[in-house]
Formats: sequence, structure tokens, C-alpha cells
Amino acid sequence: MRPKKVILCVDENEQELSILKFLLTTHGYKVVSAVTGQEAIGVFSGLQVDLVLASYGMPQMNGSQLVDRLKRIAPHVPMILLGDPQATSQIHVADAMVARKNCSPLELLERIKVMSARKRGPRKGAQRLSPVTELAAAS
Repeated sequence: MRPKKVILCVDENEQELSILKFLLTTHGYKVVSAVTGQEAIGVFSGLQVDLVLASYGMPQMNGSQLVDRLKRIAPHVPMILLGDPQATSQIHVADAMVARKNCSPLELLERIKVMSARKRGPRKGAQRLSPVTELAAAS
């Protein structure tokens, strides 16, 4: 049995946080939650996290600021911001932006599945081309 992927969920709204936690745990993920950005940074620094799912509209430190700090600690960890696209028109450092109102739970789960799989790298047994072969194939 494969080990469960660890997802850090950050949201100031505890009701939405519990819904996310329920959705993800019932689909086989291990969920660690945080209510503030500072709490999330502490959790992130102490655990091996496979993906971060953060709300954009948090007080004190918004989701974009949180993702920026977490990317400085571990740039390889995929991070998804949840929020309203109109309110978050500025450039952010997250790997993906998901509109909370327009995204169904199944779409969110699929996005999480794809993003958490990216971190792993190439599949076992997959043959990589040497740089010389890649250049020859490109020309």
C-alpha cells in the first residue's frame, strides 16, 4: 500500500476547512490543517508536506504571501490557491489558482491529484533520453 500524500490546508474559515479536510481524507489523503499563515509556516517547516492548499483571503497574511514564504522554504512542493479570480488579479507565485465558487469538489480533487503527482518526477521504469538524443530528435 502506498503511503498517503500529506496535504496542508490553510483557511481562516474553520467550517470550510473542515469540509476540505473531510473531502480529502475520504479520498485517501492525510490532511494537516492551519487557520493562520504563521501556523501554516510552523507546520510546513516541521512536516514533509506533498501539497499546500491555501485560501487567498486570509487576514494578516493572505494566501499569496503565504505561498511566497513557503516557496522560499521548499520550492518543489506544489501549491494551490483557492479564491475569487477577480479579487486576485495580481500575479501570484502559486502553481495553480482555483476559483472557489466555480470549482466542483471533483474538479478540485482532480487538480490535487495532478499537482501532487508532479512532485514525484518520472515514473519508475520510464526511460529518459540522453541530452544528445533529445537534441537530435528536436532537429
